[in-house]
Amino acid sequence: MSPTVDNDVSQRLLDAAERLFYERGVQAVGVDAVVAEAGVATKTLYAHFGSKDGLVEAYLRRRDRRWLDWLRNAVDTAESGPARVFAVFDALTQWFTQPNYNGCAFINIAGELATSPTARSIARDHKAALRALLADVAAGSGVTDHTTLADRLMLLVEGAIITAHVERDGAAAQRARSAAAALLELDRLVSAPAMHSDALSTN
Repeated sequence: MSPTVDNDVSQRLLDAAERLFYERGVQAVGVDAVVAEAGVATKTLYAHFGSKDGLVEAYLRRRDRRWLDWLRNAVDTAESGPARVFAVFDALTQWFTQPNYNGCAFINIAGELATSPTARSIARDHKAALRALLADVAAGSGVTDHTTLADRLMLLVEGAIITAHVERDGAAAQRARSAAAALLELDRLVSAPAMHSDALSTN
């Protein structure tokens, strides 16, 4: 079997696993369901991933890359400054309103596979990468304390994701966006007197 065909089969298995794991949960989906969805033999799955645990790990790592690339692209296409903060929440709104939205795969997996060091480590790494992305967004927003803003954006994003999932509330991201706008406005108001005072002192 050629490397190209091998890669095609791996992607089919990962696509099937992602659909099923994300919709139903990892523990509720057996290997038989994945291979049936992918249209391959069970031995093929083991040949490519070694075990169900190996498949779960590959699924999470691929989803991590795809999700972060998607959000980063949404941010990068926005104008620099506060617009990139808002782009985060506008992107989340699009995600939340998709028919197959079922929360954050990494939050789900951290709860479902609480005793799996690998799954929880991947989930932690995903959240650390999200935090780093938000730190970049905050740093370019023009606020005086971008570290604090990044921490608050992380809470707003995570809170919106969970609210949208648990309460089936597609508008959660827009309320989080409004809270982010309030944080930016507060920083502007607090910074303005200080900037005015500095300007007077130089005259």
